[in-house]
Amino acid sequence: MELQERIRKLRAKLLYHAKRYYVDDDPEISDYEYDRMYAELKALEEAHPEFFDPASPTQRVGGKPLDKFEKVTHTVQMNSLADVFSFEELREFLDRVGETLLAPSYSVEPKIDGLSVSLRYENGVFVQGATRGDGFVGEDVTQNLRTVFSIPMTLSEPLNLTVRGEVYMPRRVFERLNLAREAAGQSLLANPRNAAAGSLRQLDPKVAAERALDIFVFNFQDGSLYTDGREPTSHTETLTRLAELGFPVLEERCVASDCETIVGHIQKLGEKRDFLAYDIDGVVVKIDKLSERRQLGEGTNTPKWAVAYKFPPEQKQTRLEDVVVAVGRTGVLTPTAVLSPVRLAGTTVSRATLHNLEFIRERDIRIGDIVTVQKAGDIIPEVVRSHVELRSADAKEFFMPTHCPSCGEPVFYDADEGAATRCTNSRCPAQLARGIEHFASKDAMNIDGMGPQIVDALLKSGLITDAADLYALQIADVAQLDRMGEKSAQNLIDAIERSKNAGLERLVYALGIRNVGEVAAASLAARFGTLEALQKATAEELCAIEDFGQITADCVVNFFSHPQNIELCERLTAAGLLTVSTAKPADDLFAGLTFVLTGTLPTMSRDEAEAMIKAAGGKVSGSVSSKTSFVVAGEAAGSKLTKAQALGVPVIDEDTLVSMITEKRREP
Repeated sequence: MELQERIRKLRAKLLYHAKRYYVDDDPEISDYEYDRMYAELKALEEAHPEFFDPASPTQRVGGKPLDKFEKVTHTVQMNSLADVFSFEELREFLDRVGETLLAPSYSVEPKIDGLSVSLRYENGVFVQGATRGDGFVGEDVTQNLRTVFSIPMTLSEPLNLTVRGEVYMPRRVFERLNLAREAAGQSLLANPRNAAAGSLRQLDPKVAAERALDIFVFNFQDGSLYTDGREPTSHTETLTRLAELGFPVLEERCVASDCETIVGHIQKLGEKRDFLAYDIDGVVVKIDKLSERRQLGEGTNTPKWAVAYKFPPEQKQTRLEDVVVAVGRTGVLTPTAVLSPVRLAGTTVSRATLHNLEFIRERDIRIGDIVTVQKAGDIIPEVVRSHVELRSADAKEFFMPTHCPSCGEPVFYDADEGAATRCTNSRCPAQLARGIEHFASKDAMNIDGMGPQIVDALLKSGLITDAADLYALQIADVAQLDRMGEKSAQNLIDAIERSKNAGLERLVYALGIRNVGEVAAASLAARFGTLEALQKATAEELCAIEDFGQITADCVVNFFSHPQNIELCERLTAAGLLTVSTAKPADDLFAGLTFVLTGTLPTMSRDEAEAMIKAAGGKVSGSVSSKTSFVVAGEAAGSKLTKAQALGVPVIDEDTLVSMITEKRREP
């Protein structure tokens, strides 16, 4: 009993101090003291498995890696919300509600930009957590959710209930993670929302544990909130009660009955957006009284009693301090604005694209100007406009260089290629670096760990001069680089070795042929079958491929006409790369159909869904148009879903996509 009591006390102390650290941000003890208590508890639990408790703090660091996520059917459908993009649309929603309800009250609360999950408790103990998925079926991510310290493993009362929350990555964690990735030569994460979603869907819970995710619980889904069985009457009451039970709930909310107050709170949240510890992409407005929600009812995919007001792309003014020119892998010189740092859509922005000289001239952008910047799709910073009325006398006009800033060779203006300025030297160091980065990228040869810093270090050390040299690298060569030890070097060499089996489709894309993207590369591999046959292809043969035009065909022929490119292909072949197509012949089930993927699918990645569609003979596009056949929407589908609905394009989920393929193959 004394041993069991010691284990109980250690668990209680660790839970208390974890809350002080992770939730309250007000630790009382040092990390060293916490780690010592944790180590003692872990040793006692391992020595005495009869005292196992799933709610123990030791269970929060992740269990064994999973092979896959199991499916979970939600007891209550996890609907998404209808979006409104202006106060006028919001007023229309309020007017529609007013036609049915007399003076309703609304809960107005931030819309966290994260990943929606359900949490299920039995007798007050957390037993299962699942992603939203398609609203009906999600993925069991219980092990990963145990690593979120603000989720209570046990409640203060033995209740059976299910709640819904939004898992997110705090801004400070996101910035710290990207700094570490940059130092390791890895690609940066796009935004906190994507980082949170990717972390929660890691098959190894220990990876999720390292990401320091957090959560806000925003809805009571099912079960009982009180041990005496009474039911809450309002949404506000449920949130107050959930907070009493230990759940983290949003404080930045209010209850309002008139449009002016609601709009005022939305504007207030918009002004505070930069200063919050988490990202929000809008504000949710929902009926507060639960009986009135039932009276209004549910739509097909969204409730009739709530909408999400989505913030327009956030824009900020800042000073354009300078313009620098970067050289891309195809030799295109791209001007980039150097800005006075400004906080924008969750990250600090100090650079933004200016596209080309024509873009700069059209907008009369000058060095020293006050400019407005925004993030395209909340991801890529861009300069929107220059404020001529605020221009100072010393503002300077920008001119593209006449010689390449990387190699010093002359540049030329390529009017046929979208007003591009291009370096004429195919052996330009900048082109080499960007070309090798592209060669190693995820969608090309997928050499994990081969980021920009590693590529630059390899080039500067003279270990490589082109992509073929990667396959001659030895562990000892790589280990001598800065910030690379024996283990890191071994991992990189292993990744290079694995890439040899990527197949012709990826290899053709990796070669970086102008105007040849992933889709075109796959078409070339399917048509010619081997790299050798592709090298001999004529422009006429290439133009015969569906969706191939003369410009793309000429680019392919031109690439394989240069001796250095022929030599590169010969050396890659000699290094043992697979230079034949690995793609199975496509079915004609989806012949003539074009699909667009958006959001997070329940059980497969977008790459997997894309491969499935292509294997069935369909095409996958990155944008929605009137020619789109179907949009496959998952969780947190964004503007593509909105556009599809506006154009009347059919929207399906993952299960429907799979069923379409299965049923078509069953047809006689």
